[in-house]
Amino acid sequence: MIRDITLGQYYPGDSMVHRLDARTKIIATLLYIIELFVVNNFWGFLIAAVALFAVVAVSKVPLKFIFRGLTAVFLIIAFTFLLNLFMVDGRVLWHWKFLTITYEGVSRAFFMAVRLVLLIIGSSILTLTTKPIELTDGLEKLLKPFSKIGLPSHEIALMMTIALRFIPTLMEETDKIIKAQQARGADFESGNILQRAKSLIPILVPLFVSSFRIAQDLALAMEARCYRGGDGRTRMNEIRFKKGDAAAAVLMALFLAVIIASRYITL
Repeated sequence: MIRDITLGQYYPGDSMVHRLDARTKIIATLLYIIELFVVNNFWGFLIAAVALFAVVAVSKVPLKFIFRGLTAVFLIIAFTFLLNLFMVDGRVLWHWKFLTITYEGVSRAFFMAVRLVLLIIGSSILTLTTKPIELTDGLEKLLKPFSKIGLPSHEIALMMTIALRFIPTLMEETDKIIKAQQARGADFESGNILQRAKSLIPILVPLFVSSFRIAQDLALAMEARCYRGGDGRTRMNEIRFKKGDAAAAVLMALFLAVIIASRYITL
């Protein structure tokens, strides 16, 4: 399950989505996430799903690779589904002792699960089709206007990119530690909740040590390359908006209009 996390990974390719400016993809992802919380009916979610899978098809990232990232968060999605299923009042469909399922609960649970799935896939497309350095430059460019009020745009962009970039690295490190502990006879599956939580200590301690070691190695590498922050920093390749970005902006505006209109569809 640890290896199934795809958030933060980059999938090499030369598709239209890969060639888009990082700023375009960041803004599109933020708008898509907002739009997922705007939709409130079946037709809105259907339109959002069709649009997302059209982008996935254009990006040429294998669906199998994308869906693999959902297995790591399956428990969160399932818990959210069950929580909404039994905790929403309304027209009763089924009742047994203290458990009650309502029509409104089924509807909200289904929509919430779909929303989470689309949100995870949509966020993954950003990192899967954007190189870390391009993501850093894009974030820095978007945050640059805020530097006039003292916001360290470069440092914030760098921190966010490093955090995303090292998610897969830390997951691989966790997987190695788990296998090493299991080879020494550790048991992470038997026992009650408290015993299972206690059994995680042999994983967490080495993971923290490893994380600090990775951070120190990264700091030394940046210092060895004379990294001094964003002031006066130049780039080998400047990011620029292209015709494809203009077409993507038009499609985003059209998609936003369709999503807003879908709120009023009552079929």
